[in-house]
Amino acid sequence: MGLDKDIIVDEKEGPSQAQAAGATIEISGIKSVRFPDKKLETISRVVVERLLSYFVDQDRPCPSVVIREAKNPSDSLSLNDYLGKENSQIVEMKVDEGTFSLSANEDKKSFQVRVFKFFAPRMAKSKISLVAHRREVTDNPLQTYIPEFGEEFFEPGPDQDLAKGRNFVIKAYVFGDYLNDNVSLERGEFRFQTDTDLLNGISQTDIEQKAAEIAQSAVGAEIAERKKRKEVRIAEYVTNDAPWHRILAKEVDFSALPMRPSNQDIELHLQKKKYEQEITTRAQVTALLKSENPDELGEKISQLIEKISDTSKNDLIHYVSMRKCVLELFSKSLEIGAEGKHKSEGDVHDIIMPRKKDSEELNYDAHNLWILDERLNFTSYVSSDKPLQSSRDRTDITVYNRRVAYRGDNEASNPITIFEFKKPQRDDFADPSSKEDPVQQIIRYVNQIREGKFKTPTGRDILVNDTTPFYGYVVCDLTKKVKDWLQKEKNFTPMPDGLGWFNWFGNISLYMEVVSWTKLLRDAEMRNKIFFNKLGID
Repeated sequence: MGLDKDIIVDEKEGPSQAQAAGATIEISGIKSVRFPDKKLETISRVVVERLLSYFVDQDRPCPSVVIREAKNPSDSLSLNDYLGKENSQIVEMKVDEGTFSLSANEDKKSFQVRVFKFFAPRMAKSKISLVAHRREVTDNPLQTYIPEFGEEFFEPGPDQDLAKGRNFVIKAYVFGDYLNDNVSLERGEFRFQTDTDLLNGISQTDIEQKAAEIAQSAVGAEIAERKKRKEVRIAEYVTNDAPWHRILAKEVDFSALPMRPSNQDIELHLQKKKYEQEITTRAQVTALLKSENPDELGEKISQLIEKISDTSKNDLIHYVSMRKCVLELFSKSLEIGAEGKHKSEGDVHDIIMPRKKDSEELNYDAHNLWILDERLNFTSYVSSDKPLQSSRDRTDITVYNRRVAYRGDNEASNPITIFEFKKPQRDDFADPSSKEDPVQQIIRYVNQIREGKFKTPTGRDILVNDTTPFYGYVVCDLTKKVKDWLQKEKNFTPMPDGLGWFNWFGNISLYMEVVSWTKLLRDAEMRNKIFFNKLGID
């Protein structure tokens, strides 16, 4: 009461004629925002909730506190009797063991916990309050220690009538001499540390963690049910969205996750644990390699190899699962869209490798060249729809198996692979007047490279000789027009499956294939099907 630092405003001393001890406090001008309902019942509940630690002190009885209307003095409520009233908004809960001890510098300190339900709560979260000299000093959310306290609880009405049920939150009050002895003079904070306290030996976190466990026992069945729902949620995510984490998920403690974790929450938690495991394993490997005890090697090597294998399995499962997603997206891109048209070659191109990029600008695994050929995963330079220096020409994808700058003997025998893509169902490039003949485009590009006209975008020479092998691939839909064009004008030979054509240009050491989008997709699916089957995701 009072303003600023004043305890009592306009304090006056003088002899008293009163026959009994006590005080009368008048509350006027209550702000409507804080108390939209100014009934005695509402104000009583709020005051008792705020001063509950005084009313429940078992060692020092609280003086009688009565609240009444000034206009109607006969209408009054005793705050001391509020907790015992029928249908009270605040009810103490029974706990099996309401005390615990913690060691402070070899001296044990005892604490008592009392747990209360607050029905129709004004506060949104369940909390832990530390009390000193009957005054509530701190309060922190219980969900900090047990995430399943993150939402309100529900108690059905008589005869399990849900319609008459009430929501409630939990509040655990902690009492003890250690709290009384370490509170500040103003009783606004404690002198011990929040987390680790080496001086006093017991921190606020230590106390609240133990109190949270006792509060959990008061609503154990509901907390257990919430934990079970969280476990099911995590299991569904791992099974359906992240099967590569199956082994890791069995070893990880998820208790710190929110009670309703998002996919991102679960994934970040798993990635963190995976990283921690990798760091631990590396440290163990380093220590083992430095060990001079031969008896230690045999036993620990097998354990470490098993850990490394499990990590590798997780990564492989992740990689294979992502391949399946890419193939599904690739298959979808070959279908007719809502407008009745096929996607452009650019849209399909970007799935295999983003346009206007090369491997200097992309991470190793940022392309899907394995759709074209598994060997392309191991190439060291790739250019996608990007002209090399000294030329305006550009192929859709050009691959060099090694960078010339890093050749051990500067050999020119490493193959170069070139791809050209054409929009699904497009065949106008087979017209006599077309300037987009993909076969001629690849031949022209090979000749220009052989003549030494190009450098890579980083300025490196592309060294070739007369025997440098070239591979050219045109990916398009094999309409009748395209087949006739390949057979009658380009002298190509059909493949046995009828989904591709090939030719050998001996003078420039160029092997070229023209394959359909259907074949490209089917072959990629067949190469990966056994892996999908083993993971149960086919």
